[in-house]
Amino acid sequence: MTLSRPYLIAHQTLGDRMKWMVLSCAFALAACGGKDGAAPTALNGGPPPATVGVITVTQQAVALQTELPGRVSPFRVAQVRARVNGVVLKRLFQEGSVVKAGQALFQIDPEPYRAVFDSAQANLVKAQANLWQANAQVVRYKPLVDANAVSQQEFTAVLTTQKQADADVAYATAALQSARINLDYATVTAPISGRIGQALVTEGALVSQTEATQLALIQQTDIVYVNFTQSTTDVLSLRKAIAAKQMRSAPDGSVPVRVVLEDGTELPQTGKLLFTDGTVDPTSGQVTLRAEVPNPQGLLLPGQFVRVRLSQALMPKGIALPQQAVTRTGQGDSVLVIGADSKPVPRPVKVGAAQNNQWLILEGLSVGEQVIVDGFQKMMVPGAPVKAVPWKPAAPDAVALPPTAPASAAAPASSSVAHK
Repeated sequence: MTLSRPYLIAHQTLGDRMKWMVLSCAFALAACGGKDGAAPTALNGGPPPATVGVITVTQQAVALQTELPGRVSPFRVAQVRARVNGVVLKRLFQEGSVVKAGQALFQIDPEPYRAVFDSAQANLVKAQANLWQANAQVVRYKPLVDANAVSQQEFTAVLTTQKQADADVAYATAALQSARINLDYATVTAPISGRIGQALVTEGALVSQTEATQLALIQQTDIVYVNFTQSTTDVLSLRKAIAAKQMRSAPDGSVPVRVVLEDGTELPQTGKLLFTDGTVDPTSGQVTLRAEVPNPQGLLLPGQFVRVRLSQALMPKGIALPQQAVTRTGQGDSVLVIGADSKPVPRPVKVGAAQNNQWLILEGLSVGEQVIVDGFQKMMVPGAPVKAVPWKPAAPDAVALPPTAPASAAAPASSSVAHK
């Protein structure tokens, strides 16, 4: 039941009336905002100042970086194909494993090629025997020719037979070598070392030398290429920066490249810029650049999209702010600075490149100023003073949970409300 104010005043004592008047005046002053229309504070009966996290502006050496999208490609690629006709008998590798150059991968039925090899080997033995006989006949005929016991024509025929036997041996040797090659091709080996994908044929499949049936694909990924594109204007600026030695270089003089993975972390290994393609894509006006990046842990996969960072010269007196501290709109960029009387004041700034979740501030801030980074949602009254505390970045895996009261403390409160 709600009682009206006159009813309460008529039935209260003088002390109760005085308390009511004091409380009424206090609430009236709080509603009016205090003296001169100022925002309510803890001193005049309003809420306490909002606590905000701030960062003090300092100058530090900042490495300028250019970040571009790129795509990973393998260092070497080999297509494993059939070089003889036949039926696949066995797969001799585990799909997705790392294979070495020369390792056996597939076994094609070798029996037809072993028969050809044996036949070629027998033909070579036969040709060698004929050559031996021809050589012996030449040795017998030579003294007879010197003694005019045989005619010169007969000796010439013997020499011709020797030359033919010698040619037959050479032919049989080549045929044996060809048969050995085909027999070796029946065992398909890895042309390079790398990671092999899935088998593209199964046991019992008929493969063809004519069609060069592809059996598997091997990609060397311990070192990878990262291809990315830039506009002709940016490439020209990059070349000028390299020529002027404005790019940070490695000890060997190469331009270092950092790779940012899809989760935002950087690859531990540093790559190097290899070359710039000399052709401009007529459809996009872009130029392709390539970087070589070590990949011993296999974090980069062929076809994967990554971000490439090129480190330029150092800015000796740079100012960097967390990105959440900067408000970016179509009218410009701004931050909130702690001004006089601890009141937040908007300040326009000029923002440069972004790196490591920070914006480089080119203009608008001075050393020693305090910029609000966190606690914007607590500032309910515009222009009201705030309480500035040093901002601390949240741990990446930390999850803020609301505080919970013990069950023993919560029970009496609920019971008291129920009995009012």
